[in-house]
Amino acid sequence: MAYLAVMGPGLVVMLADTDAGSLITAAQSGAQWGYTLLSAQIILIPIVYMVQELTIRLGVVTGKGHGELIEHHFGRGWAYLSVSTLIIACVGAIVCEMSGIAGVGLMWGIPTWVSCGAMAVFLILVAVTGSYRRVEHIAIAIGLFELVFLVTMVMSNPDPKQVAEGLASFPYSNPNYMFLVAANIGAVVMPWMIFYQQSAVVDKGLKIKDMEDSRWDTAIGSVITQLVMIAMLVTTAATLWANNEGGVDLNTVEQISEAITPHLGETAGRILFSLGMVGAALVAAIVVSLTAAWGLGEVTGYRRSLGDGLKAAPWFYVVYVLVLAIGASVVLSGVNLIDVNIFVQVVNALLLPIVLGFLVVLSMKALPEKYRLKGAYMWVVIVVSVVMCALGVYSGIMGIFMS
Repeated sequence: MAYLAVMGPGLVVMLADTDAGSLITAAQSGAQWGYTLLSAQIILIPIVYMVQELTIRLGVVTGKGHGELIEHHFGRGWAYLSVSTLIIACVGAIVCEMSGIAGVGLMWGIPTWVSCGAMAVFLILVAVTGSYRRVEHIAIAIGLFELVFLVTMVMSNPDPKQVAEGLASFPYSNPNYMFLVAANIGAVVMPWMIFYQQSAVVDKGLKIKDMEDSRWDTAIGSVITQLVMIAMLVTTAATLWANNEGGVDLNTVEQISEAITPHLGETAGRILFSLGMVGAALVAAIVVSLTAAWGLGEVTGYRRSLGDGLKAAPWFYVVYVLVLAIGASVVLSGVNLIDVNIFVQVVNALLLPIVLGFLVVLSMKALPEKYRLKGAYMWVVIVVSVVMCALGVYSGIMGIFMS
């Protein structure tokens, strides 16, 4: 019962982590490179937990959001730098979520402006009419539709021999492969996740006594989010890649659904794919929009709790709506949605040094001795963070300039 009371921030942020952009990245990875990027998805399970667990410590012990702590310990200039990376990541993520919804809408003959408009109206109503707990429950309910991809993975009948060969293959000399390595890193450890979970545990009112249950919440979410990513990668690898020598370059969301429909039937496959993609996009859009509004408020000082309401916290809702509007505008411009999604994940990877740098230093500096990051585990976190940042930046630059 104690866990159920605390459950929410970790699970929500992890369901949001497997957003439309992440699913499209996983689908492109499987369609182009088969199972060679599967090992990266497995390795990232403990890494994403390690990163998000630090946000729990900082949130429940200090009672402050990420931006607030950066401003307190490093000054307003550094806080604005950190929040600027957050806004970039949030706008990019909203573009991904809107593009996922638009792609599903086009599959059913719904114009992009209708699907994006309906999504924006729904998200605004969710924020305006709900407390944090209510929004959290809505997000979890929607996000669980992502689990449909576990069914499609099983029904795609992956070849065990091909899976084993893919796990042992690392074509790191290929710039296109390295570009997708960066995209997958950026699709799993995102700047807005760090800001969201720390702000969410504060807004929910969690205390130090809730820390252990919050860790379980995050650990379970870490496994679920990566299982969904693995499921999407395996599904497209077992169908699109296995049946097309040299792989397939995806250009539309509908192409991804085609990897599923042969095994479930055209109608059932399209419905299940749509539910999974819409669930992923909506839960992430809720989280990302809230994160942008929370993060900017932590630095500028405007009221920023869902419990304050529209009249008491007008700027919170203005930022929330503005992020949605920018995302919809980019999608309606007619850009290639698959390319935009992959590029956004690479940008996330390039922003990692700033985001993880502040997180690790705050975990060593802003906490009391008992909860501080220290000892052997501190060095594990530092080494993993440095490797992640270096690999993400190197892979992203290599892919951008050499592909």
